[in-house]
Amino acid sequence: MKVTQQNLPDSQVGLEIEVPAELSKQGYEKVLRDYMKSANIPGFRKGKVPRQILIQRIGTVRLKAAALEDMLQTVIDKAIKQEDIDALGNYQLTSDFEKLIGEYTPGEPFTISASVDVPPRVTLEKYKGLAVQAEEIKPDENRVDETLEKYRENQSTLVPIEDRAAEEGDVTVVDFVGKAKNDEGELEEFEGGSAQDFQVEIKEGRFIPGFVEGIVGMNLDDKKEVEVTFPEDYPQAELAGKPAIFEITLKELKERELPDLDDDFAEEVSEFETLEELRKSLEERYQEEATAATDANIEKALLDELVEHIEAEIPKTLVMKEVDFIVTQTAMQLSRQGIDLGKFLTKDLVDNMRENAKPEAIERLRRTLALGEIAKQESIQVTEEEVAERTKEMMAEVDDPSQVDPDRLNEVVNEDLLKEKILAWLKENCDVELVPEGSLAPEESEDDTDDSTSAADETAAEEEDAEEADETEEAESVEVEVVKD
Repeated sequence: MKVTQQNLPDSQVGLEIEVPAELSKQGYEKVLRDYMKSANIPGFRKGKVPRQILIQRIGTVRLKAAALEDMLQTVIDKAIKQEDIDALGNYQLTSDFEKLIGEYTPGEPFTISASVDVPPRVTLEKYKGLAVQAEEIKPDENRVDETLEKYRENQSTLVPIEDRAAEEGDVTVVDFVGKAKNDEGELEEFEGGSAQDFQVEIKEGRFIPGFVEGIVGMNLDDKKEVEVTFPEDYPQAELAGKPAIFEITLKELKERELPDLDDDFAEEVSEFETLEELRKSLEERYQEEATAATDANIEKALLDELVEHIEAEIPKTLVMKEVDFIVTQTAMQLSRQGIDLGKFLTKDLVDNMRENAKPEAIERLRRTLALGEIAKQESIQVTEEEVAERTKEMMAEVDDPSQVDPDRLNEVVNEDLLKEKILAWLKENCDVELVPEGSLAPEESEDDTDDSTSAADETAAEEEDAEEADETEEAESVEVEVVKD
């Protein structure tokens, strides 16, 4: 069988295949025999229909179309094997099928055209001696003290106060009624603007700006009108940017009684027996986090620079496979959040997710191809012993090993280890300049947070950071997401 190849864009190979007369006849005769065995034609027993009668009833066009459809996969597979082509996915017919039917005469040779995706054609112009800048992340000098203070707040006791006025840091219980001007300019209550026995901490950012500040100086049972202005970006559009008045009644006043920062406290909130050990643990954790963040910045800088020097034709087959992976990962994350995927993921939404994922998929493939080319050029490999050791470490963190697909796990571990080795090689063979944090990109301005959705629903985000207070160990769990189908 004569096959002519042609390199096409997007890492495809075009095939022009001349189907010999013998195969042309065999394909048609096979389809004819199949029809003769199964056709139900009045006046004839199944399998006994004369050939010419069958052709008249079925129609020549229909029979030729069936023969061509039956032959295409066989012919193209044979051509791919004959030419030793490393094809990805299925073929794409480039011949006009309707025209092909008209030109096809059983028993005579004919030509079909098709294309197949092949592994990406990659050219990496430069990868040694790359010069990049990366931000160096250093631990916040105050973070250990701030964390210990959060631990203390988490262990604090609220003690009722009766002999003084409210101060910043106190916790209060209040009744309030909010009023804003209507279209006629008159003050009237608004939806969500009133509450009873509402607990709020006198701390900046815990409520609408001006509200908690207005409580400062109030004594028990005091009533006070506090003037505020809703933020311009307030969720309730009818209140955004408008002035309002809150009538506040202070019903309870409490202050936090913090435990002493000593060895007993350290033993209470952590596995450590002394405050010095707890401090050292926190310092080590934050140093490790900073080092990991710096390493991540270095790797990103190297990868960003690396892809600037790669030319790669990526076939659609690989792009769509990567898109599917990204969409699947997103769906898994949504599922973990308790979202009913059956109701949430409509066809239109999935199509939109797939379209939006394409740029990321292509970028990820470009990085992967660049790293793969380095591994090829520098003979970087992973040994079976290294894979076995890392797999053993990961399996030790799995609650139910029976749910893990060992083949898939080995594949993932091999990929991860290879990437680590390639990145380590890059770091050793490239020029990385560490610069101060924030010097490579303008810092994003952080707007003053107003977590309120309505005045009564505002819970003041109390103890939002208390979660960190429970993290008294720097143990880092490893999650293996290689689950059996």
